[in-house]
Amino acid sequence: MTGLDALYSLSFVLLIVFLTYTLLIVVPFVRRRPGAQADTTGFSWHAFIPCRDEAAVIGKTVVRMRERFPEVHLWVIDDASTDGTGEILARAAASDPFVHPVVRRLPDARRGKGDALNGAFAHLGTWLAAAPDADPDRTIVMVVDADGDLDPDALRHVAGADGFADPRVGAVQVAVRMSNRDDRSPLPGRGRVAQWWARYLIRMQDIEFRTTIAAMQTLRMRTVSVGLGGNGQFARLSALRAASPRAGAPWGDALLEDYEIGIRIMMAGYRTTYVHDTSVSQEALPTARRLLTQRTRWCQGGMQCARYLPQIYSSRSFTNAGALEAGYFLVLPYLQLLGIVVWPSVALALVVTGALAPGGFLAWAVASAWVLPLWLVTGILPFVLWPMIYARQERRRNPLTALGWGVGYWLYMYQTYACVLRACGRMLAGRTGWTKTRRNSESGRLLLAVES
Repeated sequence: MTGLDALYSLSFVLLIVFLTYTLLIVVPFVRRRPGAQADTTGFSWHAFIPCRDEAAVIGKTVVRMRERFPEVHLWVIDDASTDGTGEILARAAASDPFVHPVVRRLPDARRGKGDALNGAFAHLGTWLAAAPDADPDRTIVMVVDADGDLDPDALRHVAGADGFADPRVGAVQVAVRMSNRDDRSPLPGRGRVAQWWARYLIRMQDIEFRTTIAAMQTLRMRTVSVGLGGNGQFARLSALRAASPRAGAPWGDALLEDYEIGIRIMMAGYRTTYVHDTSVSQEALPTARRLLTQRTRWCQGGMQCARYLPQIYSSRSFTNAGALEAGYFLVLPYLQLLGIVVWPSVALALVVTGALAPGGFLAWAVASAWVLPLWLVTGILPFVLWPMIYARQERRRNPLTALGWGVGYWLYMYQTYACVLRACGRMLAGRTGWTKTRRNSESGRLLLAVES
């Protein structure tokens, strides 16, 4: 086998793996059925809300959560904020015993979201120690972002048959939506081109979460390997305790701490499940710079979680299918790195082969015309189909709108290659610091963590 043959063979294998996974996630997703709701009064509910300089949004979030879910205790984590977040929380707590500020100060603060959540977990443990009748199996801890908008029926769904009504379930993840998906002016004071670009990025993020990511989670329901997200995750207190590698610290230091805690809960013998019929909304990012910053952190976090692969494959708690699915997800960034080299090399090899072929380049191009439809079917269609599904879900009847979203989504997904390169560079440089993405309502200053 020549080097060129090896290159083509490798590209074929990568293509088949990608198409197979796409088929595996799309079929269960389009065939899924709605789940049942249940009574929530049998559980004790606690929400962890991490905040680091969240004065722009946290006040509204606390009011909304207290009005919508009066039975939920809010453990709002002030992670050494400097913008007045602490003052907002102090005022809320002074008039409401269900609001519990968790105040963290430097040098023990700003060490990442996982460390902040562990701080709230310790405070909750101390508070529950005064309630000896508290049942850890019936105590539910949820994680909601500072701008998170949880659907009013969320608790009823996660308490249902697909959730905590099953004693084997240790954690539940709900669907995620973009709260500003229909905002016509996401960048006040900016020109038309900037507004169009912002609306495009926001819509693509909503499509991504409502279809591609949701479909991955639907497949994981069958493989018993659902991953938890950083917003809208629910877990039994008993599962979090069992998942703690050290007492009182279930969350780890990976930049994808949500997926990491899901792995730990599954390795502790619990199941994780996904509920698509309710959701939590969060802000989509309207600029490419902030989007790349966020996705680079997620990608690097996934690469860090690859260290769990030996434990996953040796664990009796994972099904064989679940181990395969988790393995694919965790090695995907490395497959993308390989693809960055393979796909341009294949394209270059095809051009060089055509230039050196006898009979002229035009004759070779005609004989190789089959490459174009192959590229359309295997390289574009797998991305275009998701906006088509999304348009049906959103009852958007204009086929041109769906087609435009489809082409846009195909182009949007190329950002993953930029993110994986940046994440790899950070890994090689030993940079593991948490970079906070500023809120859309904040001023132009970037709020960045101290890079370590």
